[in-house]
Amino acid sequence: MNEDLFKQMLKEKGLKVTRQRLLVLELMAAHPGEHLTAEDIYALAKEQYPDIGLATIYRTVQVLLDLKLLDRISFDDGFARFELAKLPGEESKGHHHHHAICLDCGRVFPFEEDLLDTLEQSLMERLGFAVTDHEVKLFGYCRSCRENREDGHRNG
Repeated sequence: MNEDLFKQMLKEKGLKVTRQRLLVLELMAAHPGEHLTAEDIYALAKEQYPDIGLATIYRTVQVLLDLKLLDRISFDDGFARFELAKLPGEESKGHHHHHAICLDCGRVFPFEEDLLDTLEQSLMERLGFAVTDHEVKLFGYCRSCRENREDGHRNG
């Protein structure tokens, strides 16, 4: 990811460009689709900057959230997770991508299909309700966990 783009984004939001802010943005860009917790970001940051503190990461993440440079995601597992928000110039359909979450192994599978367009249009026509965003979380079992469950039933 382009460090100059991150510097420009911070300046446009009226923020000083700090090592910590750039670091968090760069770490998030280097781990797309991984939905990192603040603790995950901290562990990655300590590899490059052993003196960085967890409180610094929490503060930095909050600032980047407030500026809409990061998005917060909840998978109903008790952890706040983060991902890089859509960057300037990236194609945006007005909706975030969605997630399928395995109840056994916890893996998260992002997907982009937006199957709710018809429902949103119906809400607008029937109720005058204009949907501006939505988030879909599907819970179930991934292929690997399903196969392990089936093997366990056969052998048990």
